[in-house]
Amino acid sequence: KIPFIYASSAATYGNGLHGYDDEQSIDLKPLNAYGYSKYFFDNWVISNQLNGNEPPLWAGLKFFNVYGPNEYHKKRMSSVVFHAFNQIKETGIVKLFKSNEAKYTDGGQLRDFIYVKDAVKAMMHLLKSKKTKGIFNIGTGKAQSFNQLAKAIIKNYSKKNCQIKYINMPSDLNEKYQNFTEAKIGKLRHSGYDQDFMALDEGVTDYYQNYLIKEDPYL
Repeated sequence: KIPFIYASSAATYGNGLHGYDDEQSIDLKPLNAYGYSKYFFDNWVISNQLNGNEPPLWAGLKFFNVYGPNEYHKKRMSSVVFHAFNQIKETGIVKLFKSNEAKYTDGGQLRDFIYVKDAVKAMMHLLKSKKTKGIFNIGTGKAQSFNQLAKAIIKNYSKKNCQIKYINMPSDLNEKYQNFTEAKIGKLRHSGYDQDFMALDEGVTDYYQNYLIKEDPYL
């Protein structure tokens, strides 16, 4: 009988063959063990719901590419924004992966980047709703490229002559890499959430100016 909200992931959608629709939570093919761990748990929760064994309020949240303050402890798993900031500060270069699929240019891979402040707002909306039951995408509904992300970082950097360098994708990621993600957020909107999401450029600027360059980025 305890309200329950847990973190699922957009990684459950795999290569997106079946789209990124939170109404479709079964018959998905994740690309890695992490994605499968979330997928198996989602299916377990849904099976309990079908058997009438569910809390009065529950939500599984399929987070897309979240970035923003207080992720500094995550090291390799921190957002590309955080890594790009450190790279440009140290070398003046932002490193992005070369494309491993012909339809995408180097750095042109697309992800649904969502600022952590927007993710939290959506979560609080679902928590405060007394009728929430189901799996929800937490994304903006608009895919943007890694090149756009890098340019947003460079724009905020005070020094000139910064550049983007394209590097080979690590072999352990090559066959497990999502080149495109874009959340369908109709279910979230139907739940009553009507707030706008920050554009990537706006979110990166807030993160950069109000946290990353501060002496204490946790403030």
